Amino acid sequence: MYVIPAVDIMDGNVVRLVKGNPAHKVVYGDDPVETAKRWENAGADLLHVVDLDATLRTGRKNSEYISKIIDAVKIPVEVGGGIRSIPAVNEMFQKNAAKVVLGTMAYKNPESIRKLAKKNQNKIIVSLDQNNGNITIDGWRETTGSSVIDSMALFMDMGVREFLLTSVDRDGTMNGPDITMLSSAVRSTSANIIASGGISSVEDAIKVRNVGCSAVILGKALYEGKLSVEKVKAIS
Repeated sequence: MYVIPAVDIMDGNVVRLVKGNPAHKVVYGDDPVETAKRWENAGADLLHVVDLDATLRTGRKNSEYISKIIDAVKIPVEVGGGIRSIPAVNEMFQKNAAKVVLGTMAYKNPESIRKLAKKNQNKIIVSLDQNNGNITIDGWRETTGSSVIDSMALFMDMGVREFLLTSVDRDGTMNGPDITMLSSAVRSTSANIIASGGISSVEDAIKVRNVGCSAVILGKALYEGKLSVEKVKAIS
């Protein structure tokens, strides 16, 4: 199981939101590049870098920081947040992003995913941001009406082989992962499932590993010192 720290960027700062709500923002630093290097030095397998301004359509973007992070670290960087067109995806690949995470674009324009997966199958991750089993998009503000399982089946048919499953109601809460949903997702597909949301202890990480997730994203608990990359790596 890969260990993937999150570096969420908003207005040039490293932040964490609670349940995706920008009103509940905690700033953990003003240097995203140094933060990324910190997690690399701790032994992270990859980094999950998100432009929250682009996600939430604040009018600001943090693409400059994303480029600097990719250039500064030797480990792979997967990039997400507000990437809503094929040219925007290609721009991230030109910046040497290892993978691109797509949410809103995938559900608004599914055929774009078919095209991208055909050319870059192992570099496309579809985001499954779920609340009570239903997919949300556009910065978690819009419900699609699609279930997690149905969405996975749709995108698997298009060639997608990796999904990021985030439980929005647990994200940033440190209340533990949604093991029931993660387990159901893993059982329903041969694709890789990356777990995100609520993971706050090594015990949580062990549960995620035991249900068969391929990777775990560490967020608020990492920044709050509740767990470390090293400890999760030891059980992964």
